[in-house]
Amino acid sequence: MASSFSSPPRVVDECRGVLRVLSDGAIVRSQNPSFPIPVVDDGSVEWKDALFSPAPHALHLRLYRPRRSQAPDEGRLPVFFYFHGGGFCIGSRTWPNCQNYCLRLASDLRALVVAPDYRLAPEHRLPAAIHDAVASVEWLRSQAAADPWLAESADLARVFISGDSSGGNIAHHLALRFGSPAGRAALAPLRLRGFVLLMPFFGGTQPTRSEAECPDDAFLNRELNDRYWRLSIPSEATLDHPLVNPLGPESADLEAAEVDPILVVVGGRDLLRDRAAEYAVRLRGWGKPVELAEFEGQQHGFFTIDPWSEPSGKLMGTIKRFMKDNGGGSS
Repeated sequence: MASSFSSPPRVVDECRGVLRVLSDGAIVRSQNPSFPIPVVDDGSVEWKDALFSPAPHALHLRLYRPRRSQAPDEGRLPVFFYFHGGGFCIGSRTWPNCQNYCLRLASDLRALVVAPDYRLAPEHRLPAAIHDAVASVEWLRSQAAADPWLAESADLARVFISGDSSGGNIAHHLALRFGSPAGRAALAPLRLRGFVLLMPFFGGTQPTRSEAECPDDAFLNRELNDRYWRLSIPSEATLDHPLVNPLGPESADLEAAEVDPILVVVGGRDLLRDRAAEYAVRLRGWGKPVELAEFEGQQHGFFTIDPWSEPSGKLMGTIKRFMKDNGGGSS
């Protein structure tokens, strides 16, 4: 005789303790960050939140800027977008690792930093995150005169877009969208000066050497990497989908694409190292304004794990130089 009692749902997928997918399809998210570290805020940078996408999704972003009392004659600041990582499945502008990194960005780059949230998978699979990122850039254009911080501080002629991991993937797609004459015209009076792809989250059906040789105890290992993709890509898609593999057989020919200057940052111990490096080398070989910066011995996300480390300081210098070289230096 069959039992009248069904088994309780079990966890079938889990991401860093904050996302659980149950066997009945339910999604359980913790309100706690997966990186419970203190926020190191010395008061030299101020910040606030703003709504950039209304209901039904109600997405917010966080603005950071150096306090005027620290440099009262500084003038307008370049704008620096930062899209957080998390495999398109986890992460938030409110997480302390994200906030610590943005505090240092605003202070070191002397920039107005914009850190948007975006819809997460598996509730919202790709391309939802890309659409939200576009909306956040369009918000900057539409609110430039209405938001007091933007009106007071933002130099709309010096806008840079960056992101790490899945945020780096987002930055790549924004570079393609806004690199054409039509894309540039759609953002006027904003002027995008460059893109910073920090260990971008790219994939493919054929594993690279850095993926195949990645140790199981790495911060981002192959099992977790595959899980993020399984939960975030469109239904029925493979890892050669254009949103995943920019150099894959299903993607548009990047040789014909127009892009603004791009800085690609890779870590020597990162599972994603080889895909990002090949991306930079291929685009540069096609005459695109792309440069590659490798940080030997560094693992995935080293700059948000410890924004005050020596390698993180070197990264800040690299980004600052890139901005200066591309019209984004201090005014």
